[in-house]
Amino acid sequence: MSLSLEYDVTGLEEVQAGFEILDRELVLQVYNRLLLWAQMVKEEATLIVPVKTGYLRSTIFADVQGWVVKFGAYATYALFVELGTQRMMARPYLVPAIQMFLPRLEQIILEAIDSAKGASGL
Repeated sequence: MSLSLEYDVTGLEEVQAGFEILDRELVLQVYNRLLLWAQMVKEEATLIVPVKTGYLRSTIFADVQGWVVKFGAYATYALFVELGTQRMMARPYLVPAIQMFLPRLEQIILEAIDSAKGASGL
């Protein structure tokens, strides 16, 4: 006894093209939305950072590379302000800013996925 199955698949090229568009759109949509989110976090950090001379505030940065966002400050004493020392109480500004906008991050990613799906026709 033998079994033979035959499938005729049509439209496979269109599906493949749709997935390629989805891939490109997803990367683009997530990146663009992460840029906006990172800017909001950076702005909040600059508002709540302790200011004596303004130098620390001027060195705060947000860098988006792919799906990774890096926050920090270039001032040599930035970590000491954020975490404190034995002689100085911590005055965090980056972590609270990130925490404030973290709930919005999931929604941003979901919006990017929906937008990419729409653009790909899938």
